[in-house]
Amino acid sequence: MKKYIPLHIIIFLLPFLGVSQENKIHIKVHLDTLKHQLQIREKITFYNNTSKELSDIFFHNWGNSFKGNETPLGKRLIEDYKKDFYFTEEENRGYSKIHTIKSNKIPLKFTELPQQQDILKVTLNSPLQPKDSVVIDAMYTVKIPNVRFTGYGKTYNGYHLRFWYLTPAVYTNDWQLMSNLNMDDLFENVADFTVEIDVPKKYTLESNLYQYKTTKGPINNYYLIGKQKKDIILNINPNHKKFKTFQNKNTVVKTDIFDKRLDMSSSNKIVNRQIEFIENFIGKHPHTEILVDANTVNKNSLRELYGIPDWLKPYPENFKWDIRFFKALVSKYIDDVLLLNKRKDYWLSEGIQTFLMMEYINKYYPNITVFGRFSNLWGFKKYNLAKLKQNDKYSFLYQFSARRFYDQALNTPADSLSNFNRKVISPYKAGLGLRYLQDFLGNETLRKSFQEFYKDYRLKITTSDSFKDILKKKAAKNVDWFFDDYITTSKKIDYKIKKVKYLKDEDSVAITIKNKRNITAPVSIYAVKDKNIKSKIWVTDVDSVKTVKIKANGFDKLALNYEQIYPEYNSLNNFKNINNAIISKPIQFRFLKDVEDPYYNQIFYTPDIRYNLYDGVILGVNFNNKPVIKHNFEFSITPNYAFRSKNLTGFYSFSYNQFFEDSKIYRIRYGVSGSNFHYAPELSYNTFSPFVSFQFRRNTLRDVGTKFLLSRVVYVNREIQPTQQEIESDRYSILNFRYVYSKPNVIRRLQYAVNTEIADNFTKLSTDIRYLKFFNEQQSFNLRFFGGFFLYNNSEGNYFSFGLNRSSDYLFEQNLFGRSESSGLFSQQFVISDGGFKSFYNQPSFANQFIASANTSVSVWRWVEVYNDFAMLKSKNQGPRYFYENGIRLNFIPNIFELYFPVYTNERFEINQPAYPNKIRFVITSSLDRIYNFIRRGLL
Repeated sequence: MKKYIPLHIIIFLLPFLGVSQENKIHIKVHLDTLKHQLQIREKITFYNNTSKELSDIFFHNWGNSFKGNETPLGKRLIEDYKKDFYFTEEENRGYSKIHTIKSNKIPLKFTELPQQQDILKVTLNSPLQPKDSVVIDAMYTVKIPNVRFTGYGKTYNGYHLRFWYLTPAVYTNDWQLMSNLNMDDLFENVADFTVEIDVPKKYTLESNLYQYKTTKGPINNYYLIGKQKKDIILNINPNHKKFKTFQNKNTVVKTDIFDKRLDMSSSNKIVNRQIEFIENFIGKHPHTEILVDANTVNKNSLRELYGIPDWLKPYPENFKWDIRFFKALVSKYIDDVLLLNKRKDYWLSEGIQTFLMMEYINKYYPNITVFGRFSNLWGFKKYNLAKLKQNDKYSFLYQFSARRFYDQALNTPADSLSNFNRKVISPYKAGLGLRYLQDFLGNETLRKSFQEFYKDYRLKITTSDSFKDILKKKAAKNVDWFFDDYITTSKKIDYKIKKVKYLKDEDSVAITIKNKRNITAPVSIYAVKDKNIKSKIWVTDVDSVKTVKIKANGFDKLALNYEQIYPEYNSLNNFKNINNAIISKPIQFRFLKDVEDPYYNQIFYTPDIRYNLYDGVILGVNFNNKPVIKHNFEFSITPNYAFRSKNLTGFYSFSYNQFFEDSKIYRIRYGVSGSNFHYAPELSYNTFSPFVSFQFRRNTLRDVGTKFLLSRVVYVNREIQPTQQEIESDRYSILNFRYVYSKPNVIRRLQYAVNTEIADNFTKLSTDIRYLKFFNEQQSFNLRFFGGFFLYNNSEGNYFSFGLNRSSDYLFEQNLFGRSESSGLFSQQFVISDGGFKSFYNQPSFANQFIASANTSVSVWRWVEVYNDFAMLKSKNQGPRYFYENGIRLNFIPNIFELYFPVYTNERFEINQPAYPNKIRFVITSSLDRIYNFIRRGLL
C-alpha cells in the first residue's frame, strides 16, 4: 500500500527541493519498547563546504557514550562525583551498534576513535572535493539508556531522547570533535531533517520538528520535518502530551516547564512578553516553533537563589515561574540560532543569556530582593543580605569565587571548568562583563552589536571573534581591555580611592585612584550625597595611580563602582569621605552573618554552646570578622562561661590568608590560636600555637582533593593539684610538621598524612594512610594503615606514647567530651587516631617505641559494615605484642555519625560479656568544616 503525503506537507517541503548547501538528514526509526531500542536507517547527504578535499568524515555517535565506564562520559560522571552509572546494571546502559555504513551501496570503512567511543571516523572510497556532496547510508541500533544518568533516555513510562542519531561533525580549519561529557554542548551544523518514526499506538510523540501522524494497526507513524534545524529532541509518553503550547503572533513555544497553578491566559501573556523582550534585544527567531524542555535547562544550571518554599509565597505572583521560564527560553533561543562551539566559546552564549536575564529583571522586577517579602521581617530587614536585589547576586557570587581564586578565565574550555564555574560563576562573570560594556559604551552600542551579530550569523557557524569584530567597529571607545584581559585571563578588577583633596581655588575635588591589581580596565567614579548619586564619570588607563578632578557639587562621599556595574575583587575599598576623616567607617555589630557593608567595619557575633564533662554546659559569644565573603585577615574570639566548673573559658584565633595566582602554592596561612578549658575535674589547660600552613594548588579546579603542609608549635600548660609535683606532661611544647594528601574520588579514595613531632624528651614520626574502594553504590572496602616510631624517647609514662584504641590527644586538637575518662559513656567516644582500635583491653595498650596497625571494614548492607583490625605494638625492653578485633560498624555518615559494636577480640568474645553497652563506641562531630567538605565534593 502506497503512503501519500498530504498537500500541506508537500508545500512545507518545497524549500527542501531547491539547491541548498545544508546537509540533509533522513532518518527512519522503529521504537522497540520491549528492548528499549531504536532501529535506525539514516541517510545523510553531506556537503563539503570547506576549501579542502576530504578523505574522511567524522560523526558524533553520542548514543555510544553510554557503552561503559571507560567512555569519556563514564569517566566524566566519576569526576562529577556520580557513581550510579559506574555501578548500574547492564540493562540500564546504552550503546550504538553500527551494522553497515555505505555510499552508493558500497561499504565504507568506519572506526571508533581511540578513547572516544562516541566518535566515528568514516573513510570515503574516494576523496570528496570542495562544494561537492556525498550520500552516506547507515544502519544501526541504539540501545536507550536509563534517563537518570544524563536526563535523556528511558523514563519511568516513556522516553526523552536527545543526541540519539549520528550527527556529522563540523569542519572549521579542522574537525571539531567532542565527546559526550553530560554538558549538552554538541557542536553541530544545521541540516534539513525528515524523520519517520514508528511507535506503539499507546504512545504520543512530541518533538521540536513539525510533525504529521498516521495510524496503521497497533502502530503510530510520525512524519517529522524541519529546515535548518539541529538538536532533534523527541519526547514519547503513553497516551498524553507532556508539553503545553503557548502561541505568539510569530512563534509557537512548546514546553514542559509550567506552573499548574497559573492559568493558560496568564502564562501566555508572560511568554509573549518574554519573546518580545528577546526579539527587541537581538532579533526574531528563524523558526516558527521553539521547544523548551525542563531536562535541558535544569541539568546545566544550579538552582537560583529562590529556594524558599512556594507555600510561604515569598515573591510576587508569577515571579518564580516567569524568571525560571525566561532563563530556559532565552537559553534555548540563543542555542537554536547561534552555532557556536560552546566548548570553546562558552562565555559568549552564556554571557548573552545572563545579560538578557539581568536586563529582564531590571525592567520588570527591579526592586524584588533575593529573599522576597521576608526581607521586610523585623530583625532581618536591616541586614545587607535582606537588601540584596535579584541582580545583586551576580556580582556577589562572582566575588565569593574570586576572593578565593576559584574563578577561571572566560575563554577556558567548558570541559575544563569546575562545575560551579561552568554553571554559575563563568556565566555570571560573562553577563556582568556585557553589562559593564553596555554602561561604559552607552548609546545602544552593545544592543546594536548584538542585533548585527545575530542578523549576520544566525544559523551559521561562527565564533566569538565575529562578535568582537562587530563590537570594536561600532564602539567609540577602546574595548581591547575587555577581550584581551577580561575574557582571556582570570585577572581581577580592584581599584581603591587612595586620596581625596578639596581644591578650594577651583571649587573641585582631586581624586587619586590606585589600581591594586594587574588589569587596566575602565573605572566609574560616583559623587554621592545621602546615598543618592549626584554625578558619575568613567576613567580609563589607570594602570597604577591616576588623579582626576570633578566639580564639588554638594556631595559628601565618593565611590567607585557604586552601582556594582562590573565585578570586583574587593568593593570595600571603593568609598571615601571627602573630609578624609581618620575613622571614616564606624564599627557595626551584626548577629550571625551578613554581606559586607562598605559604610561600616563589621564585627559579627553568634551564640556559642558546647559541652564537656568537666566544664559542663558552656555558653558564650563568638566575635569574628567573617562576613559571607571572608576577608584575608580573620579573627575569632570566643569568651565562654562554664556552668559546672564556674570558670571563664574560651578560644581564639588570628590568621592571615595570602593567596597566590600563578604558583604551585595556592595559599599560605599565618596565624596564632589558643584555648582554655578543663581536661579533668577542677583542672584546666591552656594552649597557645603559632602556625604557618601551605595549601598547594590543585592541578585543575576539576580535581577533587587537597594537599597541604602544616608547621606549628603547640605550647601546653596543664593545671595540677596543689599537692602534686609538676611533671613533663603538665607543661610542654611540641614542634609539629604535618603533610596531608587527600584525593576523595567517588569510587576510590586515597588519603595519607605524614607527621613529625619534636619535643624536649622525644621525637616521633608517623604516617596515616587511608584507602576506600566501592564495589557498588552501597558496598565498599575501607583500609587504614597507621605506623609510627620514636627516633628517641626519654619521656616517662605513656602520655606521649602511641595508643591502640585511644591516644591522649596531647596536642589538644580533638573534640573530646570526656578527655580524661577511662570508663563511662564519655570514654566510649571514638576518634580514630593511632592504632584505631575500638575495643577495650585488659592488658596495657600503649607503645613507647613502635606501632603498626591495619583497620579494615567491608560493607554488607547500606551503612552496615563489618570491621577487622590488626596491630603490633612494641615498647622498650618488651617483645612485640599483637592485637586483633572485629565487630559491626554502623556508618551512617562517614566521620560525622558512626557507631561501633565490638564482637570479638584476641582476649575474649565481647558480646556475652557483662555490661556490653559500655563497650559500644560512637562518633559524633560538631565540626562545621567537616560537614561542609562532605557536602561540597564535586561542586567547587
